[in-house]
Amino acid sequence: MLRFSIFDAYEGNRLLHFSTTRHGGVSTGNYASMNLGEFAGDDVSAVRRNRERLCSTLGISTASLYVPHQVHGDRIGVLNQPPASPEDMDALITGLPDLCLAVSTADCVSLLLYAPDKKIIAAVHAGWRGTVRQIAGKTVRRMTEELGCNPAGIRVAIGPSIGSQAFEVGPEVCLSFTSAGIDLSPICHRNTSTGKAHIDLKEANRRQLLDAGIPNAHIEVSDICTYARHNDFFSARRLGFHSGRMLTGIMLKTNRNK
Repeated sequence: MLRFSIFDAYEGNRLLHFSTTRHGGVSTGNYASMNLGEFAGDDVSAVRRNRERLCSTLGISTASLYVPHQVHGDRIGVLNQPPASPEDMDALITGLPDLCLAVSTADCVSLLLYAPDKKIIAAVHAGWRGTVRQIAGKTVRRMTEELGCNPAGIRVAIGPSIGSQAFEVGPEVCLSFTSAGIDLSPICHRNTSTGKAHIDLKEANRRQLLDAGIPNAHIEVSDICTYARHNDFFSARRLGFHSGRMLTGIMLKTNRNK
């Protein structure tokens, strides 16, 4: 598993976080081996065993791990009590202790947020559609407007995802960004050989965070491209939809105020 240095000061008694690789599980084939995604066609018993391994390593119960059914949109849930079953969401926010919020990815951008002032966490899944809908910025605004978090104090980690060199897109994707009022110039380049556009999803989400008031120094961006490093990380673009998914998650601990 990977961890992010942006959260180092809060680890231990207050905060737990992680981002998985594709190693250490029991799944086979395109799902080998640590597939943690429920909705991509893997054997459900293998996914269950993989999640049990993950939770055992983290020292948490499987019941405390909550992964929504992601819909590649901008639906954001604020959890005031543990949910009974996965809901259609792409971002989750909570102040509840011992509830591990996680999102599954295999090229899309994952974001973890922590507001130390209010002890609020969030986990966000941002594919290109969610990025167009500015889910990262909307999550920050809900944390600030509804829960009173100070954006200047929020820490954010952007996890491994597809890099711009591998994320070639068609004109319809570019049009979706520009139609949403997003300036492509700082997040898009064209391959000089193919003329195809390439979009930097991590940078697009980082800019949304900046626009929402989070200081640049409080944002950590992974330099890992899941497409390029498909032997260590799942990549749906490289392996197809029916392949594994990583989890990136965050949890407040019961004794977080100690």
